[in-house]
Amino acid sequence: MKKKLYFILLMYVSNPLFSQHLQVDSAAFEQQRTRVNTLLDERTRKFEEYDISLDQKTGVFGIFKTKGDMQKSIDILKTIVVNDNKIFIETRKLLDLKDGEREKFQQLATEFDTQVTAYMKTISKLQRENDRFKEQIKIHESEEHSGNSMIYISLFVIAALGFIIFKQNRALKSQKVTKV
Repeated sequence: MKKKLYFILLMYVSNPLFSQHLQVDSAAFEQQRTRVNTLLDERTRKFEEYDISLDQKTGVFGIFKTKGDMQKSIDILKTIVVNDNKIFIETRKLLDLKDGEREKFQQLATEFDTQVTAYMKTISKLQRENDRFKEQIKIHESEEHSGNSMIYISLFVIAALGFIIFKQNRALKSQKVTKV
C-alpha cells in the first residue's frame, strides 16, 4: 500500500508543471539572494573606504584633518546607512520568498495528503467491491452446481420412466401377441 502512495507522490512531483513551479521559485530566491550578497559586498567595500577616509589627513603637513576629509567620511557613512537600509529591504524580500516557498510546500503537502487519503479511500472501496464480487461469484458457482444436479436428477428420472414405459409397452405387446 505504501509503495502505491510513494508511486503516486513520485508521479505528482515528477510532473513538469510541479518541477517548473519549483524552478521558478528557486530562481527568484537565488536571484534575491545574489542581490543581498552584492549589497553586503558593497557595504564591506564602502566600510573599507570609510576606514581609509578616517586615516586620511590632507591638512597642513598631513597632520590635521580638513573639513573636506571629515565631509568625505560623513558622506561615506551616509552611503553605508543607505546601503544598510537597502540590505534590510532586500533581506526582508528574501525572507518573504523563503516564507512563501515554505507555505507553498506546506500547501503542497496538504494537497498531497488529501490526494493520498482520497486514493486510499478509493483503493479500499475497490478492494471491498472486489471482495463482494468474489463472494457473488462463489454464490453463483454453488447455485450453478446445485442447478446442474437437479437437471441430472430430472434426466435420470425421465430416462427411468421412459425405460419403465418401454418395458411395459413391450410386455403388453408380447401379451397381445400370445393372446391372439
